[in-house]
Amino acid sequence: MKTIAIIGGGITGVTTAYALAKRGFAVTLLERHRYAAMETSFANGGQLSASNAEVWNHSSTIAKGLKWMLRSDAPLLVNPTPSWHKLSWFAEFIAAMPHYRDNTVATARLALAAREHLFQWARDEDIAFDLKREGILHIYRDRAGFEHAAGVSKLLLQGGLSRRAVTPEEMRAIEPTLRGDYYGGHYTVSDSTGDIHKFTTGLARAAQRLGADLRFGQHVTAMRAGVDGVDITVEADDSGATRRYDAVVVCAGTASRAMAAMLGDRVNVYPVKGYSITVHLDDAASRAAAPTVSLLDDATKLVTSRLGDERFRVAGTAEFNGFNRDIRADRIAPLVNWVQQCFPGVGTRSVTPWAGLRPMMPDLMPRVGRGRAPTVFYNTGHGHLGWTLSAATAEILAETVGAAGR
Repeated sequence: MKTIAIIGGGITGVTTAYALAKRGFAVTLLERHRYAAMETSFANGGQLSASNAEVWNHSSTIAKGLKWMLRSDAPLLVNPTPSWHKLSWFAEFIAAMPHYRDNTVATARLALAAREHLFQWARDEDIAFDLKREGILHIYRDRAGFEHAAGVSKLLLQGGLSRRAVTPEEMRAIEPTLRGDYYGGHYTVSDSTGDIHKFTTGLARAAQRLGADLRFGQHVTAMRAGVDGVDITVEADDSGATRRYDAVVVCAGTASRAMAAMLGDRVNVYPVKGYSITVHLDDAASRAAAPTVSLLDDATKLVTSRLGDERFRVAGTAEFNGFNRDIRADRIAPLVNWVQQCFPGVGTRSVTPWAGLRPMMPDLMPRVGRGRAPTVFYNTGHGHLGWTLSAATAEILAETVGAAGR
């Protein structure tokens, strides 16, 4: 295999293009937007968070979802209108619950491997992306949440990640700007944050320097895979064309399910909407009052990142509402209110809202590897840990493609 098409120009598509181009493959990346990283890789929470490797397939997730179902501002919101896609996804989610422990450990290992690749690529390619290596502090308002996290810490340790429990006093020493009453926290000093959009666009330029052909405004309308290659039909600028490649890698985020169906595969990715706000720190008082350490608030399911001196990102929530991309005011308001409560000195006059669809598999594990046809591969379904895991899954995928071509 020499010519490889990659469908999707987000973080997984670009990391895959880079990993394959480094190995000498002729890579063509097909992205429907005008630029790379314009959907879920545009304004996420910014965390490179091995400490957030716990998968969601736990009874407590279901209990919380049922409790919150009638609250429009709930951290986890499920539209009760049924669809076959949603029902099949939740059935497989429940079926994966016995694998909660093993999948959490495996995800932690994958996140640690990804961290090393990502940092090395950034150094090699001189990519500036507001990297801040100040750790991530998980905060808990009650004993139950804190003690559940202690159990998760044991699983993370099995995966090679160390994080430590901290008292409220230690929490305030780690992040002095944090306000509120807390039972305790768990701190992972080795985690970090940065701007996913800056990193992805920087790595896209690096892939181009290695010879990758990045094509934008490309709408894939049909694919047919055989033992000798893959025919891909693309519409661009009101015209269509079909081209044959030796192989294809589907990295299409929430569109991966439809792409897989074209190729005779089933990849049950569901679009789980998340929201973020970027708070612009326009005055000295706000810059001084905003945290530098990244946070994860377990009760509200919100994460934070300080992106340079003048931006503060708050992101989270999970909304099961199909391919709805609307930015709802009642879902953004809790994020702004959270900033005002936890960091009252931060001005919220200038806030940019955003929403993106996380491509999530029912077992919360990314789909990485071969499809049914020998010329088809997948690197998709990373859910809420797309950036955290992407460099490792790109390396795994590139090795798999390389082995198939030998």
